[in-house]
Amino acid sequence: MSGVIGANIRRLREQRGWSQARLAREVCLAAQVQGDPVGRQEVSRWETGKRSPRDWLPYIAAAFGVPVDELRMPEDPGTPALPTLADFLPEEDPLSPLGSRAGRRIAMGQVVDLQKRVHGLRLADDVLAGRDLIRPALRDLRRAVRLYREGSFSGDVGRQLLRQVGELSQIAGWIASDAGQHDEAERIYRLGISAARQAEDHTLAGNIAGSLAYQLSNTGREAEGVILARAALRDAGPDAPPKARALYLDRVAWAHTKAGGVENGQRAVRALGEADEALSADTPDAESPAYLYWVDEGELRIVESRVYTELHKPLRAVPLLREVLGEYDATHARELALYLSWLAVALADANEPEEAASVVERVISLSSDVASERTAERVRVILRRLKDYADVPEVAALLADRQAA
Repeated sequence: MSGVIGANIRRLREQRGWSQARLAREVCLAAQVQGDPVGRQEVSRWETGKRSPRDWLPYIAAAFGVPVDELRMPEDPGTPALPTLADFLPEEDPLSPLGSRAGRRIAMGQVVDLQKRVHGLRLADDVLAGRDLIRPALRDLRRAVRLYREGSFSGDVGRQLLRQVGELSQIAGWIASDAGQHDEAERIYRLGISAARQAEDHTLAGNIAGSLAYQLSNTGREAEGVILARAALRDAGPDAPPKARALYLDRVAWAHTKAGGVENGQRAVRALGEADEALSADTPDAESPAYLYWVDEGELRIVESRVYTELHKPLRAVPLLREVLGEYDATHARELALYLSWLAVALADANEPEEAASVVERVISLSSDVASERTAERVRVILRRLKDYADVPEVAALLADRQAA
């Protein structure tokens, strides 16, 4: 029975667009209790059937405005529930408060200072790589989590602090992934999803989930990547800012591309078209979070070109990559090396091994001083691809140089 009740609690909560933290607050209000006897973690246990709500049932029903019997009624088995971001939250709540929040008072000024640190990390990530940034990123994230768990603050400050924990988790997870620390990155991303959902910031939650989906797709967990990328898009909803929807759809396109197969390839191309449509709705007066500053038409062209490269459509990929790379900021060495690596693969697919070898030499030169596992992996990928042309003099010379090095 607890499984039925849990499924109904989750269904009713999601229909209202509430986070688990929001439901916990509404239940406490309905029960007219002080403090936080019910929290996000407890709601998660109810929904997964790990714990029965028991005496809380009347207050859960009151919070939803439904009869108690509706919570006990089995859902129609013909409509299985789609995965949501709640399925990707940490097992335990790493943001649960310590004690009674009797620590030092946290003011909005400290949240603003933290926000500046987050923005600084984002700008640094544009020009530095993961292994260069992992220590300061994790230090700032630990500090933010400690402020939230140990401090005392007003409700508004608490929500803003949770948002900064979420934003820090996104960039720290990205940095950890770039440094090749994928398990650590996944833990950080899941923490960020939890923080964003508790802050009821669905746009941020979708951004973090998309980043994790991207990692899963690139590290041999392609099916999970598709599930999570699509859950991020669904949970954010149609009212998400145009730039955010475009980014979610790009993540969906990449996830289907990496999953492989004709049907997934078709879904990837459809998602690319939908991303274009979403971004076209972005106007000067459309509000987008500051962390989406990099999402623009150029970024969509990059993803499109990479998708076509992975789908082995070089006649589409090569012109797009040439156009994008001709305008790309050379100070962003890591990204430039990554995008050139896809051009090299596309050229090899187009039976242009001599030019591909020339591009690979540039990739190797750019990535030699970049402390990024992503660029190192891409070098390995393109060298493997060029082995099919080992009898071409330019390729043979390149492979010999690499073996000697």
